[in-house]
Amino acid sequence: NLQESESENKLDGETASDSESKSEFGGSPPVPTSDDTPEVLNRALSNLSSRWKNWWVRGILTLAMITFFFIIIYLGPMVLMTIVMCVQIKCFHEIITIGYNVYHSYDLPWFRTLSWYFLLCVNYFFYGETVTDYFFTLVQREEPLRILSKYHRFISFALYLTGSFCMFVLSLVKKHYRLQFYMFGWTHVTLLIVVTQSHLIIHNLFEGMIWFIVPISCVICNDIMAYMFGFFFGRTPLIKLSPKKTWEGFIGGFFATVLFGLLLSYVMSGYRCFTCPVEFNNDTNSFTVDCEPSELFQLQEYNIPSVLQSVVGWKTVRMYPFQIHSIALSTFASLIGPFGGFFASGFKRAFKIKDFANTIPGHGGIMDRFDCQYLMATFVNVYIASFIRGPNPSKLIQQFLTLRPDQQLHIFNTLRAHLLDKGMLGGLEDA
Repeated sequence: NLQESESENKLDGETASDSESKSEFGGSPPVPTSDDTPEVLNRALSNLSSRWKNWWVRGILTLAMITFFFIIIYLGPMVLMTIVMCVQIKCFHEIITIGYNVYHSYDLPWFRTLSWYFLLCVNYFFYGETVTDYFFTLVQREEPLRILSKYHRFISFALYLTGSFCMFVLSLVKKHYRLQFYMFGWTHVTLLIVVTQSHLIIHNLFEGMIWFIVPISCVICNDIMAYMFGFFFGRTPLIKLSPKKTWEGFIGGFFATVLFGLLLSYVMSGYRCFTCPVEFNNDTNSFTVDCEPSELFQLQEYNIPSVLQSVVGWKTVRMYPFQIHSIALSTFASLIGPFGGFFASGFKRAFKIKDFANTIPGHGGIMDRFDCQYLMATFVNVYIASFIRGPNPSKLIQQFLTLRPDQQLHIFNTLRAHLLDKGMLGGLEDA
């Protein structure tokens, strides 16, 4: 019996130190996260087996979420940014609540207050940086915003240091030192995972809605198609962390996602409202998404490799360059993105919970739906910085206009001398 007990503990990844921690912190019972399926669906699907009932519940709720996604896309980038902020807060709440329940932090002074204050400080820092970076003209035009922008990092540091760090030290209680530092670390890792990557989603959105919609849609498509292929054809287990995942679903989801990414990119690349970056228009005092499409979103003719010409019957094909990038995005979404879900599964198994919460029937909590999205957002941001984004002339001009006249004249003379040396202003000088 003792050997069986030890082997079970090993299977769960539990060590002796885990058991000691349990006794110190009062144990770690599972957090109740059972799905609250609406009574209407329960009655309508009462005659089905649990397997097919779960299939229909997940399907109906998935369609509802996709419909909601289309609605917020229609409402524009500012609404999307607000939704990302709301999702971030809910994900933070779900993870903090797990720590609060698992480690029995009910008696810790100021724990929840400090956690939410940490969240406020980090969001103030990140969103302030984003506004200053992308809407420099608007910030410089308004005196209060200009002052806040100038001293933004100092204000952020002061808020964190005095309001959070010092308060945490003052709240330390002799009997709970170890637990309080556990929760301090828990809060900061949660901020790193949730807030930092939410900030990257906002950056992707401001580069153009297509950089927001295509990656998110690829993750959604892969999740749906992997589930469908696994449900109907799955036989071979993929990973022990998620016993229901199969190789058939993983491979089927990959091919379906790459094809979906190519088609969606082709459709969206033809619309300026999706391809143009979000900018502030001084004349209309509003945010706009209108521009001259870059080369990424202009149809180009590509030669098909000779090996494939006999198969498809074409020598050339016309497509948008962005579609080539979409292959990289959809490949990551289907091959690496699922590991965000596996990571979340390992986290849930470590604390013996089924879902992060029971917000969405059949799907669990918001974090259960966004575990892969956060990993995808980080990849997209790195991809844009590495292969897409170059110097932005409009941002340079905006900053140039905020300088003193003598500084502007110095830059003008320096640039003029540089262009004369290159012979680019020779004709202008002769005139």
